[in-house]
Amino acid sequence: MSARGLFITLEGGEGTGKSTQARLLAAHLRARGRRVVETREPGGSAGAEAVRHVLLSGAAEPLGPRVEALLFAAARADHVAVLIAPALAAGTVVVCDRFMDSTRVYQGVVGHVEPELLRGLERVCVKARPDLTLVLDVPPEVGLGRAAARGKGAVADRFEREGLAYHGAVRDAFLALAAAEPERCAVVDATPAAEAVAVRIAALVDARLALESTGAEAMR
Repeated sequence: MSARGLFITLEGGEGTGKSTQARLLAAHLRARGRRVVETREPGGSAGAEAVRHVLLSGAAEPLGPRVEALLFAAARADHVAVLIAPALAAGTVVVCDRFMDSTRVYQGVVGHVEPELLRGLERVCVKARPDLTLVLDVPPEVGLGRAAARGKGAVADRFEREGLAYHGAVRDAFLALAAAEPERCAVVDATPAAEAVAVRIAALVDARLALESTGAEAMR
């Protein structure tokens, strides 16, 4: 493996189990002797966490998806600069619950923000791109049911409040994105129990780490 760490992101709609799987994956990697940083978006740094509240509370929703995209980009720039890039430079594996693909899907495909704007924001703000993106996939009705059960009566966030058709479009967009970038993205069926999903994810990540290690050895 090269000196740079590995950047792994978990993506998918609401209730797909990204947070749980990120935690289980980090534990798996640590058990194998890897240094791991767990993080999330929006958030992951002090500045980004402040923006997270604005986004998930719905305070920015009346301003439209373009403004949401700008806020996500601002949070991401701070997150990358403060946490992700330094960790990767130190050879650490970074496991992130959501990253740039969520903006591409929620604000881009579903929110109809112009691709040119999103590409421009990525050029400015995304100085670290994922090496491997795991797209967790469940039917939207399953995901929404899980999200509701997880919330236990709490107020749903900005995106959980959307209807079934919206979440179906989100699912389709994530699957299309994964199909367009198969060298980076792997779709994982997240409908089974969390433990079974974790085994599948661990196998995918272990295979990628072995490939990275082989490539680093070949360059010596």
